[in-house]
Amino acid sequence: MPEPAPPPARVFTSLAQMNSSRQFTRRRFLATAGPALAAPFILPGCAVGGRDRLQPSDRITLGFIGTGTQGKALLRAFLPRPDVQVLAVCDVDANRRVHAQNLVAQLAPAAAASRCAAYNDFRDLLARSDIDGVVIATPDHWHALIAIAAAKAGKDIYCEKPMNHTIREGRAMVDAVRAHDRMLQVGSMQRSMSQFRAAAELIRNGLLGKVDRVEIALTGSAKGLPAVPCDLPAEKPEPGLDWDLWLGPAPRHPYNSILSPRGLHKGYPQWRHYREYGGGGIADWGAHHLDIVHWAFDFDASGPVEVLPAPEPEAVSGVRVRYATGLEVTHIPDGNGITFHGAAGKIFVSREKFQVWLEGKLKAKDVDAGPRLLKEALPANAVRLYRSSNHLTDWLNSMRTRRLPLCDVETGHRSATACNLMNLAYYHHERIQWNPETEEFAGGAGNPAWLTREYRAPWRLG
Repeated sequence: MPEPAPPPARVFTSLAQMNSSRQFTRRRFLATAGPALAAPFILPGCAVGGRDRLQPSDRITLGFIGTGTQGKALLRAFLPRPDVQVLAVCDVDANRRVHAQNLVAQLAPAAAASRCAAYNDFRDLLARSDIDGVVIATPDHWHALIAIAAAKAGKDIYCEKPMNHTIREGRAMVDAVRAHDRMLQVGSMQRSMSQFRAAAELIRNGLLGKVDRVEIALTGSAKGLPAVPCDLPAEKPEPGLDWDLWLGPAPRHPYNSILSPRGLHKGYPQWRHYREYGGGGIADWGAHHLDIVHWAFDFDASGPVEVLPAPEPEAVSGVRVRYATGLEVTHIPDGNGITFHGAAGKIFVSREKFQVWLEGKLKAKDVDAGPRLLKEALPANAVRLYRSSNHLTDWLNSMRTRRLPLCDVETGHRSATACNLMNLAYYHHERIQWNPETEEFAGGAGNPAWLTREYRAPWRLG
């Protein structure tokens, strides 16, 4: 059964502001945006877009762009739903593309499965007027260009995290989504996990007293490390792979199976280790954990003011991110999770654990303890955060109601910005001062060129 829409009164004043920001006109947007969102490419045919108003009985029609490990997992999660129909899949690798199309035939209701098309080029999928929303699970370097094109084509968007590859890309995505009144949900699904919401609510309500120190451990699929320049050797091309389109806006580089594994692979490809395509473990897991930090301290419409480099130039942990409130977030080397240190105790939260210490005593230690502790520790009038128990359902609800989803495009941009700034401190070993309002470097620190990247022709952001 679909979850009910969130209550009208949210605790996020920033979300209310973001809702109202969508009311500006296209004329005003074009007058103020300048060339930043000049079309990076032309969609074939006439891309009219999906339906702005869905009836409760309507099936939401979806297309999937990128059907590797994560894209396939998302496809499997959507296919059994009676309120969804998958009309198209897209991948530059023929093996993955055909496999995804076969999954639809196997797992979708018979009447719906026969209609699933398969594309090599995402522009052909976006040109279809019968698709309401798209799910983007490509390598990170493609997220912005595809999402902006999808917004212009009138599609709602589910985009994997980190939402963008550079800070300028993130702002361009926000502008495009707002201008075309689209619903974009970022795949930061920890916000839909009860233990992370519990941690954020407990901190918002002062259970730990003043919290001025947080540690994030990022040892996950990308090993928690900053990304490095790609120096992989050339290999024999993979048959059925459109390597030029896989690279897209990234610099030309010969094929290597570490970037795009051969055949139908398991696990998560390691393109994310390389700066041209991803942001390493800092962006891969940092997009999850820094997102929860922002949620806990109401930073969804702001961000850091300073980033301090690691003690040694070659260090792969130790960067510190500071906020205007005095909060300092440190990247530590071991484990995977978030530790909030407050005057009255601490909270550790991960996907496997939820632990709370108060006055030196362990008060909660199992991952399901969050709801119980919220009931025991907080008054009836406590601050409550947006509640979702299923990230995909939340996006589908937003498509029907036209209300912002839990992890809206602005939220995803701000979380990715913190990751990008952290990576810049590792790459350049410089202290960075940042103005989150203007989204520019401050105090003479940093190089504006770091906020964007060069795009291989004919691809461009603006």
